[in-house]
Amino acid sequence: MPTKKCFTLLPFILVLIGSLLLTACGGGGGEPITTIDVDMTEHTFTPNEFTVPSGAEITINLNNIGKQPHEFKILVLGAKADESVDKNGNSTRYWSNVAMAGEYKSFSFTAPSEPGRYVIVCSAPGHAQAGMVGTLWVK
Repeated sequence: MPTKKCFTLLPFILVLIGSLLLTACGGGGGEPITTIDVDMTEHTFTPNEFTVPSGAEITINLNNIGKQPHEFKILVLGAKADESVDKNGNSTRYWSNVAMAGEYKSFSFTAPSEPGRYVIVCSAPGHAQAGMVGTLWVK
């Protein structure tokens, strides 16, 4: 009989472990992480908030589960979601990459060295306006 009890608890234990792993990978606003896992669809990033250590090497895993190409574009510190260039005509892009519909891609980049709030947008026409924006907190 003890074996049957173990099999009854197994699904519960697996769900608990899976929940803990997903929570550790989320990165939304808590302790800094060095791996970002994000799903992109029409018109959201999930999750849409991440905290990373300044100057750290960051791995980003983009999973476009949408039906359109999407860009994960991190803007320079202080740039607004609707700004592609600043008042001096300089690009507001810090780092970006595109994933086509149904595509999964993994990249690395160096986080900004200056702490603060960095805006993330999809620059496909109308996507940011539809709510495809996020935040990268650098600590």
